[in-house]
Amino acid sequence: MTATEDQQLLNVSPYFFVADLVRAAEYYRDKLGFRFDRYWGEPPCFVMVRRDRVQFMLRSGLYGGRPQPNRRLDGDSWDAYVYVRDADALHAEFRGRGAEIIRLPEDQPYGCRDFEVRDVDDYVLCFGHDLMAGKPVEERS
Repeated sequence: MTATEDQQLLNVSPYFFVADLVRAAEYYRDKLGFRFDRYWGEPPCFVMVRRDRVQFMLRSGLYGGRPQPNRRLDGDSWDAYVYVRDADALHAEFRGRGAEIIRLPEDQPYGCRDFEVRDVDDYVLCFGHDLMAGKPVEERS
């Protein structure tokens, strides 16, 4: 069995309640480069936005849910951390698309270079790459 054959966990899909489903989905599409195939419900109440191997599930607050970003509980929290190939390139793309960038790319003490984006419902997404990726284990400390 190869290393990938015995991997059980393949991906994760954060599930966010949003105030306006269409507005949120269009932000992810237009500002962050995600795509989606369809809305579920009438009026629309659910959508899955995807980019590469990352997916976010967005659910309308029509049925009682409301946006609950982690920053409302803790001012330094993210709602999702997305590992990327090149944080600087992605930052430049998002900036060019007009995304709300709330922290520029910077090297972190935890070994990543990352930046933060806020969506239309105040969810904070952090996008970063591992500064030690590809280096021998002895160089990683």
